[in-house]
Amino acid sequence: MALLLGIDTGGTYTDAVLIRNESEVIASAKSLTTRHDLAIGVGGAVRAVLEQSGVPPDDISMAALSTTLATNALVEGQGGRVALIYIGFNAQDLERHGLNDALKGDPVLILSGGHTHAGGEAAPLDTESLIAFLETESVGVSGFAVAGVFATRNPTHELEVARIIQERTGAPVTCSHQLSARLNGPKRALTAVLNARLIGMIDGLINRAADTLAAIGIEAPMMVVRGDGALMSAAQARARPIETILSGPAASIVGARWMTGAENALVSDIGGTTTDVALIERGLPKIDPDGAQVGGFRTMVEAVAMRTSGLGGDSQVHLKSEGLRGGVSLGSRRVLPVSLVATEAPEVVHAALDAQLHAPVVGEYDGCFVRGVVGQAAVGLSEREAALLARIGTSVLPMGDVLRTRMEQGALNRLVDRGLVQVAGITPSDASHVLGRVAAWDRGAAEKALTIFARRRVGRGDSVARDAEALALMIVDQLTEQTSLTLLESIFSEEQALFGGSPSELARHILLQRGLQGHKSLLSIDAHVNVDVIGLGASAPSYYPAVGERLRCNMILPEHAGVANAIGAVVGRIIQRRTGTVTAPSEGRFRVHLSDGPQDFTASSKALEVLEAALRAEAVAAAEEAGASDIHVHVSRDLRMAEVEAQQVFVEATVTVEASGRPRVAHD
Repeated sequence: MALLLGIDTGGTYTDAVLIRNESEVIASAKSLTTRHDLAIGVGGAVRAVLEQSGVPPDDISMAALSTTLATNALVEGQGGRVALIYIGFNAQDLERHGLNDALKGDPVLILSGGHTHAGGEAAPLDTESLIAFLETESVGVSGFAVAGVFATRNPTHELEVARIIQERTGAPVTCSHQLSARLNGPKRALTAVLNARLIGMIDGLINRAADTLAAIGIEAPMMVVRGDGALMSAAQARARPIETILSGPAASIVGARWMTGAENALVSDIGGTTTDVALIERGLPKIDPDGAQVGGFRTMVEAVAMRTSGLGGDSQVHLKSEGLRGGVSLGSRRVLPVSLVATEAPEVVHAALDAQLHAPVVGEYDGCFVRGVVGQAAVGLSEREAALLARIGTSVLPMGDVLRTRMEQGALNRLVDRGLVQVAGITPSDASHVLGRVAAWDRGAAEKALTIFARRRVGRGDSVARDAEALALMIVDQLTEQTSLTLLESIFSEEQALFGGSPSELARHILLQRGLQGHKSLLSIDAHVNVDVIGLGASAPSYYPAVGERLRCNMILPEHAGVANAIGAVVGRIIQRRTGTVTAPSEGRFRVHLSDGPQDFTASSKALEVLEAALRAEAVAAAEEAGASDIHVHVSRDLRMAEVEAQQVFVEATVTVEASGRPRVAHD
């Protein structure tokens, strides 16, 4: 009998689930995610599920972890300070694919060097400039990203730069060719930058999770879910944390399929920070051929085709004061619900809210609180940021007591982006407490905060809502509307070739909206979502029935919808893919681009044979390192030929080798 432990660390909750023989959920539990020390939340969920099931810790055969940590970090712009070494490119290339936006002002060195399309050296590598850069710019850098022109055709310059950086700084280095074998240098550089930014965060999560399991008495190896739903070893996740973006959502798709048996369905997973929408086709998660897109960045990470929007149960509520009616909107930034922070510091929160309730006018920061995050390294801060962080400390404080000038609002935003400070404000979770749909935290604090917010004025001078309950209904209705639009945009993205136009515009088109309302007059318009929708997430039962009514679709809410991510973490397979290229730099010469440099052959068949053998060895070794057994290998070749004088001439070939198997520990 195999007992599998699945763990998912979300933005709000950490889930744990125990599955027997990959066929039966025997226990599930939740614990609040503790961002300052993720091990507390992991330990709480795991201990609860073991106590509930009565299973001894040493009976666990395998543990697997899925996480939204990397996804949320990219959506919220968080992560460590990085430096990019950009080899053979020019400054204008930094504008492509949002690379400058991803750097966020972090240091970059444009270095002479790089290779040609055929793998030859384009220019000598300027190591002197690299060393000088490291002497002045490496302070406070948590990870380096290295990207060279045509490094996938010859990685020697990237590898040499990585060697020098590690010798002189000891900091982790991400080489772009190790993340993707595809061309497009700026996009590879972007992926490497995001990977470097996440290394410290994911490493900390894995280390603390492993330590916690060991302390509980669980000695089984730990796996981590990749963004395509496959499993990887913890060591592989530490080296390539970028591959864990969409890990949690990908696990939820695998879990949704396992729970429902759906062959074709739209899956919508609402968490505290994001709503993730993906498609199951013929029983498999649909993979994005262009790479995962998260937080506005298109990466080269192979992942589930997922639309991730900054919409969740903990999304910040904003006042829409323009126009006569006004209203509310839900922003992309996650904040701590007031009802939650009130359970941690009830005296501070209630005293502040009571004072604000009795004030003659609503202050700009009323109902908002801040607290510092314990254990985060505060390096590279400006004088204003450092002073503000010191003033906040680690206790919960009313935001109005902390911010002394408007200029400090920008400093606070940067501290939040760095993960050094958390902000609390009203959220859909607070609205659900006021409406009595949820009773997990402090309902009284939520009602006070919503009462204060309801007094805010809209364009015509009236209050935005008459009381807390009316505002709560308004917030939940807004969540229903924005979720419905997110689902419609995902559908139009899948069928864009049929309709044209932007998915956002099509989702909001007046004819579609009237059709969803069943408009019947001189013209009858009828529209509905023509595929089952599987609603996942702890709050799905609260919000998604209304979404199903809005879209006139069959909404499926599985029994274990709240722990789908944790389920998907342990029912997936280990899959390792390796891709390589053969080019023809001149007539009769066929060049194999290998991880240690190019090799030439006189026959294309021999070149393809050598490449396939090398890729097969790498993929199988990686699968074995991840703990796979009964490994199956699949090879695909994509040959590009051209017709010259009525003859087929070899141009280029791409070979992909996939090695897959179930974790061997799952069958012990």
